[in-house]
Amino acid sequence: MADIVITEFMDAGIAERMVREHGALYDPTLVDRPDDMLHEASQAKALIVRNRSRVTAELLDACPNLAVVGRLGVGLERIDLEACAARNVSVFPARGANAVAVAEYAISSVMMLRRRCFQVGDAMLAGEWPREQLNGCEVAGSSLGILGFGDIGRHVARRATAIGMTVLACDPYVHPDHPSWRELRAERVSFADLMSRSDAITAHVPLTDETRNIIDAAALVQMASHAVVVNSSRGGVVDEAALADALREGRIGGAALDVFTEEPLSAAGAVKFQGVPNLVLTPHIAGVTQEANIWTSVMIVNAILETLGRAPFE
Repeated sequence: MADIVITEFMDAGIAERMVREHGALYDPTLVDRPDDMLHEASQAKALIVRNRSRVTAELLDACPNLAVVGRLGVGLERIDLEACAARNVSVFPARGANAVAVAEYAISSVMMLRRRCFQVGDAMLAGEWPREQLNGCEVAGSSLGILGFGDIGRHVARRATAIGMTVLACDPYVHPDHPSWRELRAERVSFADLMSRSDAITAHVPLTDETRNIIDAAALVQMASHAVVVNSSRGGVVDEAALADALREGRIGGAALDVFTEEPLSAAGAVKFQGVPNLVLTPHIAGVTQEANIWTSVMIVNAILETLGRAPFE
């Protein structure tokens, strides 16, 4: 059996090379077949996952040779870190590899929502010309609230200031004296101020007990009626039902969701979004571009190979 098992999609060229040079098992369908994944990984020294595979204590117990887990992304909520540490299993996320991709998604979503230039294709094809209804707003001169001022949040801030936006950011874990506040011309604010003062809000935080449903009904009430919100961080950071209600009632201007409490989003799970206006849904693709996929794949493969004492890819 293979000593390197890859359970979800990665760059095809890198995956092919791993199979050819290291005898890796590359089967992106394993994530949907947990029993088969458990079997195939039972003799593995390394496991490479993306955002859907669960690395649990049960799986670790079934893989006594496992030394390292590589995560093709940054979120680690599906990996039992305590169980990994207890079994001396190293965990490597691809920090920074897809930061540009996520930042570009966030900024482009804000621009699209503010311009109100989406979801009119059907009307146009029906012969309508809804020009007067699409009198949106420019982002230049508006305020962008960034929830989470880590690597991705700072990439977002850099792009926002470049197009003339004022940046507010909330992150209690970034010290007030950190140079990024001054370098990126970002005002450090409280969560309440972020929600009430921003024309657009974009979330870039991990999912923790502290951030779960942090953008809930009470937070949404604080937003201006024209303000928009984008979540490309983690499902569960935004209370989806509360957001849907706010959009239906016209209490906020729009939203874009790339991540969901349930992934993949099922038809039953999507019912809450049926008929909701000014809402854009995408299937967790903010960090998935051709460039980011290559960088992420190379970063994680090299971390795996070095851990196993093998030469990294150039």
